[in-house]
Amino acid sequence: MALLSLCAFVLVTWQVAVRGPLAALDERAGRALAGRGPAWLTELGADLGNPPVALPVLAAAAAYALWRGRRRAALYAGAAMALVPALVVPLKLLLDRPGPFTDATGYYPSGHTATSLVAYGAAALLVHRRALVPVAAVLTAATGAGLVLRGYHWPLDVAGSLLLCGAVLGGAGAVRAARAGRAGRAGAGRAAAPGRQRQS
Repeated sequence: MALLSLCAFVLVTWQVAVRGPLAALDERAGRALAGRGPAWLTELGADLGNPPVALPVLAAAAAYALWRGRRRAALYAGAAMALVPALVVPLKLLLDRPGPFTDATGYYPSGHTATSLVAYGAAALLVHRRALVPVAAVLTAATGAGLVLRGYHWPLDVAGSLLLCGAVLGGAGAVRAARAGRAGRAGAGRAAAPGRQRQS
């Protein structure tokens, strides 16, 4: 899954960089979607990706994890959040994509979408995976939809952030699972060693 997300992100980024047909279609769709929906609702969705809104949610979840003794999980969540500006800002500067209805640039990928995905997703994993991951998905979707419907971002700006963060988080999860598997096999090997010695 992480590899597929990364490949899709590379494709989308290439199209944005060269102003390809996918980027042109994206801009037509963005203009058609902008302004649709109740303004108060779409604005609320867009605001969910603001750092002053999303980061306190992650901070509260990290505090809860620390209280439960899950220090390493809280550290991973904080590191993932720190990666957002480290990855997104250089790409914004490099690609310099103009935004909808403005001459300003630096809109791809969407930092608000990345903040929403990582903050709410990590918070859900820290508190209660089964119950809160769907909630995090809804909040992230609402953020992306609000950004597009309010005309703050092109659809590909949002999609690029989702793919980038999905690749990073998926890769981190795979590495963590592999380490846990190796640790489990090592522990099983140590537990079986005395038994083998007694049989010899």
